[in-house]
Amino acid sequence: MKNYLLSILIGAAILAAMYNLTPDEVLGQQAIIDKILVLKSDRKLLVFEKGVLLKTYPISLGKNPVGAKQFEGDGKTPEGKYFISDKSDSSRFYKNLAISYPDSANNAYSAKLGIAPGGDIKIHGLRTGLGFIGKFHRLLDWTAGCIALTNTEIDEIYTHTPLGVEIEIRP
Repeated sequence: MKNYLLSILIGAAILAAMYNLTPDEVLGQQAIIDKILVLKSDRKLLVFEKGVLLKTYPISLGKNPVGAKQFEGDGKTPEGKYFISDKSDSSRFYKNLAISYPDSANNAYSAKLGIAPGGDIKIHGLRTGLGFIGKFHRLLDWTAGCIALTNTEIDEIYTHTPLGVEIEIRP
């Protein structure tokens, strides 16, 4: 019985390693992402060039992903149309693209309620030093409201996305 359980555990570990280490299809070197679409309910981020879908990425979201972000600390990922406002390769997370949340409508709504809208929403890789987690990060929604990818995936998007690109985040 012990040998049987050990065999199952070893087999599961091998399958898990294969899942995490299997390379994904890559974007062409000349690709220029000009639109990003996030489908929260499907946990997908889609990138386009001139209306043509280039690639779809599985993602993790904020810890409380249903509904639009309403205030700081709610664990929700915003919904709506924004743009990529900044890029950074030095933060708590491996590379990131900043999303222009909150916009004027978000600020007005929060002011009306007398609460802070939150901010610092990014598309980012894994926490610095934890890149080995790889694809396993997708097993749960774990961010504070951001959109998370593997480090390899954010490398690719970071390289091919200029500032100002539109990002639409749908429920």
